[in-house]
Amino acid sequence: MASLLLRRAVLGSTINSTRALVRRPPPSVRTAPPASIAFFSLFTALGSSTSTESSSDPSLFQLNQMTAKETVESAISGNKVVLFSKSYCPYCKKAKATLAEQLGDEYKTSVKVYEIDEVDGGSDIQAYLLEKSGQRTVPNIYINETHVGGNDDLQKAKSDGKLAKLLAASTATSRL
Repeated sequence: MASLLLRRAVLGSTINSTRALVRRPPPSVRTAPPASIAFFSLFTALGSSTSTESSSDPSLFQLNQMTAKETVESAISGNKVVLFSKSYCPYCKKAKATLAEQLGDEYKTSVKVYEIDEVDGGSDIQAYLLEKSGQRTVPNIYINETHVGGNDDLQKAKSDGKLAKLLAASTATSRL
């Protein structure tokens, strides 16, 4: 019994001393919102008031405000080559490398990549792509508003010579 009381006394003092080491900031500091929240609120308000003009290359803020259908249709109609991707996907990386190899210096201006894992509503975009193209997987590639398919389809088109023709037509159209 004495050892039990001794253990409680030792444990109690350990717990109390641990609590004494953990210091909480005073209430006035805990209740004040961080400055970053105020800045973000200002940034968001400015972004929503200045995003009245439409473009074929919507900002990340605009993408988050658009519906999945609007996002996909705007991307496809506003760009010659569109690749819906996920940043960590090895097949997407292979498709990007293939397009970069085929287009060379024109890759940055000709290809629009949408990393759907980095935007709000990415799963909605992927669901709409399934509805539109019958393909749920990424990469989901469109050239001249025509669905090419995924990476396997892109690699097959490359080996058949069809990819070069599609991209040449895309580049020629954009130069007119």
